[in-house]
Amino acid sequence: MANGLDARHGRLWSATEVLNKAAPILSRRTATDALLANGLPYSKKLTGHTSCVNALTFSRSGRWLASAGDDPYVHLWDFNQEEIAAPTWRFVGPRSNVFTLAFSASGQYLYSGDTQSDILQFDLSHLNAPVGTANGAANTPSYRDNQHSDSIRAIACHPEQDPVFLSASEDGRIILHDMRAENRRSRAQGTIQQIAPFSCVQYHPTMSQLFATSDTEGLVCLRDMRMAFGPLSQRHHKGVVHKYVTAIAKQGQACMARPETSHLTFDRDGRRLALTMLHHYPTLYSLNDPYPIAMFSGRHRPDGSPVLPHERTWSNSCTMKHASFGGLGTDQDSYYAHGSDDFRTYVWKIPDDASLLECRKVVSHLNWDLCPNPGEIGYAQSYTSPRYVPVELSVPHTRLTGHDSIVNSALIHPDRPYLLTAGIERFIRLHSPTSTTPSTEPLPLTPQEVRTVPPTDPNSRQLLLRAMGLIDDPTDEADDDTQAIALFDQILRTEGDGDVFDIRLRGPGFEMSDSDDDSDTAMVSSDSDEGMAAI
Repeated sequence: MANGLDARHGRLWSATEVLNKAAPILSRRTATDALLANGLPYSKKLTGHTSCVNALTFSRSGRWLASAGDDPYVHLWDFNQEEIAAPTWRFVGPRSNVFTLAFSASGQYLYSGDTQSDILQFDLSHLNAPVGTANGAANTPSYRDNQHSDSIRAIACHPEQDPVFLSASEDGRIILHDMRAENRRSRAQGTIQQIAPFSCVQYHPTMSQLFATSDTEGLVCLRDMRMAFGPLSQRHHKGVVHKYVTAIAKQGQACMARPETSHLTFDRDGRRLALTMLHHYPTLYSLNDPYPIAMFSGRHRPDGSPVLPHERTWSNSCTMKHASFGGLGTDQDSYYAHGSDDFRTYVWKIPDDASLLECRKVVSHLNWDLCPNPGEIGYAQSYTSPRYVPVELSVPHTRLTGHDSIVNSALIHPDRPYLLTAGIERFIRLHSPTSTTPSTEPLPLTPQEVRTVPPTDPNSRQLLLRAMGLIDDPTDEADDDTQAIALFDQILRTEGDGDVFDIRLRGPGFEMSDSDDDSDTAMVSSDSDEGMAAI
């Protein structure tokens, strides 16, 4: 049950030991702990989409769940209903795959971003009834923005002001959008530009002047709005006030690696930040600490027994994933949920920061290869910098099943003990610790079988070729997920075992540097002073 290392004695800690050390600090939610003792064994499918479901988000109130993906629809699901059987509202407008959704602060607007660089705004002000009524009619967007020139990776709404939001794109730009009529900021003054594609942006939940960004080169920054946007005279280093170390070293490996960061999320208080990294473990940071305090892995089963070498466990090599913090019915975000390439969703319970920091180890680069833990991972700013070894939380609280392919989104409800998962298949799965809930009919137990990726055979080749459009489908359009599953099975066969130290290798001369090499001056002067488009 190796969850962490005692920094003084080098011994392994279990999750229970770390939590017990924090007993005087943590306020125990005994009722919730009892409710979640057996995980979330019950679930049901929410059906309505006709293709992969890539994005999920809840309104701040927890009433509305929005979902979108590879079909041209954005669905709204009403958690005030006694039984969630179908989407309450359906919106049309996306012209390509949607990978991000965001509600405005009051829930008046919903925004979507797609791979054709379109940002759509949907006005939800008409959804004011205490309980929604299923509406089969298609609703259209109230506004379309196409300032970006590449895929929209993330949209973050201001935590207090409905008309303000940020967008991040693979065109290397973060754009500040302000829909208020009195806005006089030029387009250039509302843009951060860099060479590397941005992969995510998130407002800090309680300090609205702060926001965090990540890019495909692994640079993760905390930025200040007041120094990031506006006239050149008030800009400084594109608003960067803090950087998080994402470069990793491994004992027995001569070089370092810097994983691509594909998603980031704050907990509800903004004290913690978690990163999703390709070919590496999800990583937890305290807001003001540049080095991680924990990594999440699946080396052990929830009962503490080790996962055997031939068994599949948590991994992230193939798709863009979105994770979340949550309380699962409490007001403290002590859980973290993340989908996996092994077709499961993993939920970890997080000890308090003080316990994690006490267990974090610091090793000089001269002593790094002398430590008796081959393969151990440490984070460092450069090849000659000290290695910070965070606690590895390797025993998940629970592992959820119910999917036959990759799980890309894991979203915890803001108030209730629900977890929503989605991915390659065309449904959303709602997980619960009990069979009866306020929003659903009695739930069945989730099937525990986990499908394995089969070896290539003639049938799987046929499905793959149909999914790629290389041969005709005699049924015209498959009415299930077999083709999508076959396509991602093949991707897993070819990319599923990727090693970050092969893919993102950095030599001995490596030092953590910025992706945003362009100066504020060059960025501001490169664009016109044309104002933002109005609604």
